[in-house]
Amino acid sequence: MWATLLKFLHLIMLVISTCLLLPLLILWLTYKVPVLNKVGGIIIAYIFGCALGLTGVIPDDEATHQLQTTVATVAIPFAIPLLLFSADIKSWTRLAPPFIKSTIAGLLGCALAVVIGFLIYSDGDNAETYSSVGGMLSGLYTGGNANLASLKIALNVDDATYLIVSAYSTIASAFYLFLVIIAGKPILRTILPDFKDDKDKVNLDINIENHDNELFYGLFRRDNLKDLGKALLLTVIIIALGAGIAKGVAVLLSGDLFQSVFILSISLLSIIASTNKKVRTIKRTFELGTLFIIIFSVAVASQVSLKMLTAVDLNILLFTTIVTFGSLIFHVLLNAIMRVDTDTTLTTSISLICSPPFAPVMGSVLHNKAVIGPGIAVGLFGYAIGTYFGFGLAKMLLFL
Repeated sequence: MWATLLKFLHLIMLVISTCLLLPLLILWLTYKVPVLNKVGGIIIAYIFGCALGLTGVIPDDEATHQLQTTVATVAIPFAIPLLLFSADIKSWTRLAPPFIKSTIAGLLGCALAVVIGFLIYSDGDNAETYSSVGGMLSGLYTGGNANLASLKIALNVDDATYLIVSAYSTIASAFYLFLVIIAGKPILRTILPDFKDDKDKVNLDINIENHDNELFYGLFRRDNLKDLGKALLLTVIIIALGAGIAKGVAVLLSGDLFQSVFILSISLLSIIASTNKKVRTIKRTFELGTLFIIIFSVAVASQVSLKMLTAVDLNILLFTTIVTFGSLIFHVLLNAIMRVDTDTTLTTSISLICSPPFAPVMGSVLHNKAVIGPGIAVGLFGYAIGTYFGFGLAKMLLFL
């Protein structure tokens, strides 16, 4: 009995140290090493997590996986409100027309790529799996990893499928980044117009924090703790309200709807809360939300094992590739029809597919600061709607 209890306590300490202390180490590393800072904490979290799982540091057994899944499941409801509190919805309506057109084109391009991939690789037996994969990818490529994680829970996707999609999308996104950063402008300017002159550039006054870096080492400085406490208290209230709404809907409709309604409810409540200026100006909410995403990433990635990797799903890999590059191709084609310029196209594309912090990266590559503010706003808009977009598209695919 005592041996079993000690083993269980050891397991809990191992998972806690991995999923809670390792993210703090990642914060420190991104602060100390500029190259790692540019790579991004979430990608580093997946690398570290996979390394721990593949090397056997984290046991590959049912009890460990249950604890890891619990940590991941708890982290996401905290991450969603914190990421959305700093979103300024009113600023989205003030975006320059080219950015509005390009955002719509990006969403339509992603949806078209997902539908094509689904029609190619799904059949009657695996339609539900591929609809969920399509939903997760559409959420990922309109709002980043936060929406991918939310949709895993909302669509009841199993850990193995989630890990495969996450791994393949990371690989595909790396090639996408290389393409758009190195060769994006020279290629696209052959079919898209150039950005307008300085007198026509739009510099939006968007009331958001500086997201150049997703991970801020000063997150837990003493002068930030009061604001973090307020943000966490509001987050807990939203989680409680979301759980109450989800429970009520599940009882009324007598279905397995709790997780889906819960995630969608807290997303909506968080967006509503962000309309309040006092909430929107709470410091460090975006960074704290990112820390919870890193905790989720480590918890999920550390479940990977050699046994899991030996079963490569070629169809899902090809599906992911089609969605990644199909989204870009359709986005560019639609923007060409609407005569949206090259800089706007590249900035909205990278903000939707890779998340808001990449807007400053693209702005630097393009030597055009005017696209950074609107680009970040587009990415935050993607954060806000990505879960709904992915969930709706996943359900729609089942009717094709």
